[in-house]
Amino acid sequence: MTTEISRPRGRPRRFDADEAVATAQQLFHSRGYDAVSVADLTRALGINPPSFYAAFGSKAGLYARILDRYAANGAVPLSRILRGDRPLAESLAELLEESARLYAADPAATGCLVLEGTRCVDAEAREAAGVFHVAAQGAIRDFIAERRPDDADRLADFVSTTMAGLSASARHGQSLERLLATARLAGLALAQAASPA
Repeated sequence: MTTEISRPRGRPRRFDADEAVATAQQLFHSRGYDAVSVADLTRALGINPPSFYAAFGSKAGLYARILDRYAANGAVPLSRILRGDRPLAESLAELLEESARLYAADPAATGCLVLEGTRCVDAEAREAAGVFHVAAQGAIRDFIAERRPDDADRLADFVSTTMAGLSASARHGQSLERLLATARLAGLALAQAASPA
């Protein structure tokens, strides 16, 4: 989507909101929500504060758009991994390994944008990230409950907690090899926990 943003003098500047969201996503992902100011955003986007507020409403409003974009094309692809035609433990192990890979894929923007956002100071942004986090947890729990209803909470909590740990470890610079080793160890635990009694 391209809109006209007027400046005090000169010709109107062409402003691509989708491109701006992609640029801001990289900034939030690399530094964390709290460390990015509106001044940082306007500088990176090449617009002035009134134009920023006209386009996005607020920093948290921009972040909500970024989370939508991230969920669509940057987050762990739950629907591709959690399929009914595969064994439960195999699917969950792949989920953890894919999470490790994605969390370490960009050395300048490690971890999960959603998980990291659930820890930010800004209540509005934290709530926006929380919506996506709760939805992902629900999808994982529902997938497990279809096969192991009595174990759904326990196994879903284990998977979610492991994913949060992988994200935090990636943010702290842990290598992909170590993240994958942790994911694979957790996968072995899941295989044992999900095996028939």
